[in-house]
Amino acid sequence: MASAAEQLVANINLGAFGKATELKQRLWFTLLALIVYRLGTYIPLPGLDPNAIEAIFQQNSGGILGMFDMFAGGALSRMTIFALNIMPYISASIIVQLMTTVSKRLEAMKKEGEAGRKKMNQYTRYGTVVLAVLQAYGIAVGLENTQAGVGASAVLEPGWYFRFTTVITLTGGTIFLMWLGEQITARGVGNGISLIILSGIVARLPAAIAATLDLGRTGALSVAFILALLVAGVAVITFIVFMERAQRRIIVQYPKRQMGSRMFGGEASHLPLKLNTSGVIPPIFASSLLLLPITVANFSAGAGTTGWLSNITAMLGRGQPLYLLLYGGLIVFFAYFYTAVVFNPVDTADNLKKYGGFIPGIRPGKNTSDYLDTVLTRLTTLGALYLVAVCLLPEILVSRFSVPFYFGGTSLLIVVTVTMDTVAQIQSHLLAHQYEGLIRKSKLRGRGR
Repeated sequence: MASAAEQLVANINLGAFGKATELKQRLWFTLLALIVYRLGTYIPLPGLDPNAIEAIFQQNSGGILGMFDMFAGGALSRMTIFALNIMPYISASIIVQLMTTVSKRLEAMKKEGEAGRKKMNQYTRYGTVVLAVLQAYGIAVGLENTQAGVGASAVLEPGWYFRFTTVITLTGGTIFLMWLGEQITARGVGNGISLIILSGIVARLPAAIAATLDLGRTGALSVAFILALLVAGVAVITFIVFMERAQRRIIVQYPKRQMGSRMFGGEASHLPLKLNTSGVIPPIFASSLLLLPITVANFSAGAGTTGWLSNITAMLGRGQPLYLLLYGGLIVFFAYFYTAVVFNPVDTADNLKKYGGFIPGIRPGKNTSDYLDTVLTRLTTLGALYLVAVCLLPEILVSRFSVPFYFGGTSLLIVVTVTMDTVAQIQSHLLAHQYEGLIRKSKLRGRGR
């Protein structure tokens, strides 16, 4: 069966793609949905001065707003209806997952299967609305208290009416993107939320490439340096793909059972443990914590309340030794923390024992959970070091060697992992289509006989 599946995958070509009508419909739906999202990133909020907004975000581009603006594809710097993007939904999802470790009710709900998943999704939607309202109100108040360098106010008519309209518009934009992402997941190809973030990041790639080529045209960068930068980028992407696919396969054996006159079981399976179980969560959390003081100091500069915040900003400047040390340390911490949230060795060992599975040479129960915990700790150590290397390399290149490296570690991880998942789903659709064709042909041959 495995060889037949491999042969089918090898025979997938453009002809098979042309015959997969359902897949083409899904791809067209995904493309149109992403186009709608990109159009919305250019619809501005009412009551704002666009010139003042541009000046303000140029002053705060090094803070957390710059990172969120990268995820939003420039929607935040233009202060459009999708300025919050899908970040409140992601934050709510993380909070709900973290709450499952402290709430027995949510933990039991997580184990209820499809019904429990629907309830947790509903809680995530409620949390998204609450977080979006709070963030939108914070942005409205921040815009009212912020002025550009020339003294111009960002808000034309400050007051409660502006705050109300801003909260309603930004919250509505986030809810629409949440709905759009769910529609892409159900009726398109790939994970809708991840594709929305991916499209926002990739949308700014052409401008970055044009800026780099312009530096080469003016002589600021040599042609050899640009080619070396291109080769280095390809090498980093290849390294990320290799590490994201790396996994440790633990053999699981199931005993033979006799039911009547027939024997069942006895086959060997494997338990795959990814090298990077936590995904891109550690870099996102670490970046948010480190960039927050810089953003607060920049927003407080106009009021003259920086003081000790200015000292923290100087020490935590991008490329500074303290920044690099704390960034790497936080990535390692969150890698261990989030891995412990998403994978429970005790539950896995209990499930194996429940269904009669065991790891050869390891006793079921506590010994199995201890063995899985040991293996997972070693894998997480390698995965955390890999994340630190990928995320700190762009920071060092930009700060020490003035390399125009557009993709940061977090954005590069998102782009590569989402692309891999989407391509895998497309291949699975093509594989299923070819299987359906083979089954249809076999039925017709059976009728002919």
